[in-house]
Amino acid sequence: MKDRDIHSAIKILRRAVPKWQTPIVTLMAETYESPFRVLISCILSLRTQDATTAKASHRLFAVADSPDAMLKLTAKKIEKLIYPVGFYRTKAKNIREICRTLNDRYAGQVPDSIDELLKFKGVGRKTANLVVTLGYHKPGICVDTHVHRISNRWGYVKTKTPEKTEFALRAKLPKQYWIEYNDLLVSFGQHLCRPISPVCSQCPIAKYCSQIGVTVTR
Repeated sequence: MKDRDIHSAIKILRRAVPKWQTPIVTLMAETYESPFRVLISCILSLRTQDATTAKASHRLFAVADSPDAMLKLTAKKIEKLIYPVGFYRTKAKNIREICRTLNDRYAGQVPDSIDELLKFKGVGRKTANLVVTLGYHKPGICVDTHVHRISNRWGYVKTKTPEKTEFALRAKLPKQYWIEYNDLLVSFGQHLCRPISPVCSQCPIAKYCSQIGVTVTR
């Protein structure tokens, strides 16, 4: 994909994506409109299917939707509420630790800085960017496996890791696309541009794609 083609690709994806399911963390942000809930639902979503994350988030927030309320729960109680998300025991402990840190150092408020968010246990760049973009509507680029894979498959960037992809995109992706880029590519990656045997025959932006690394298509 040539640099100038990104404008056309984004425009096409904006039309195509609404017919597909919205990524779960985005739904959580739209439903709860709270940086704290975005942060916690992001943590729950790691290595967990969207449907499982949604149910776990609803169960947890129905009982505790603030750092103070969360700290009144034991780790065992949080485990029970969020099960069966992946690594639920570790996540329960991290959630309590995050809430304690929020109260002790940030007056109970989730910071809106990626650098500050990265200080929390269990929070990586993907989660930090999601909290900044979805929780605070500030510029950021969340790079998960879909964004990393597709950006390289297009030939728009040439990187080896999601973190390197984030910084490569920060250097060249027009800033007006930063916040929506993750949502567009996650939906696109889940339904058409899959890791193995992507559905290139139905791809609305196939003419812009370099198909780097693609060996089998449908």
